[in-house]
Amino acid sequence: EAIRNAGRLVKEGGAEAVKLEGGREFVPTVRAIVEAGIPVMAHLGLTPQTATRLGGYRVQGRDAASALRILEDALLLQEAGAFAVLVECVPDQVSSLLRQRLEVPLIGIGAGPHCDGQVLVLSDLLGLYDRLSPRFVKRYADLGRQAVEAISAFAREVRAGAFPGPEHSVTMPQEELARLTQALATASQE
Repeated sequence: EAIRNAGRLVKEGGAEAVKLEGGREFVPTVRAIVEAGIPVMAHLGLTPQTATRLGGYRVQGRDAASALRILEDALLLQEAGAFAVLVECVPDQVSSLLRQRLEVPLIGIGAGPHCDGQVLVLSDLLGLYDRLSPRFVKRYADLGRQAVEAISAFAREVRAGAFPGPEHSVTMPQEELARLTQALATASQE
């Protein structure tokens, strides 16, 4: 089923790869998908799709045992064919150790500066939501507030009749309007 779903994401969704959240328990799945010709990125640490199983949205790998499990899982997933490993919300020391051991690229989200690449969720980066966000999120804009202000201004102008104005309207040439008016007058007399 995982191979079929991954294939659909590639064929129907236009994906160039799939990302799977989870560790060693997904090694056979990663291997099978990769053998089917579909690239797989592994996702370890905080895995949002299963965050409730992990105790909620919390830092993962803070103690030696859980950090070791992340390190071992990353190596197993690399061996299974993952082309990269994404780690989310793990201590930067764990990312540093991963970077030293992995041969594939390490991508971080809330995992410190030792990764080969960084990602942020676009809605967090743009500040689209007015909610608490994880410590590792940096808002580069406050588009949520700006969007609310813009939509409110639009609604006010529509209610007041200020929008659309002549500058936002398309007009018909006078001679065509005269022809239309004549055609309507003739049609109503018939």
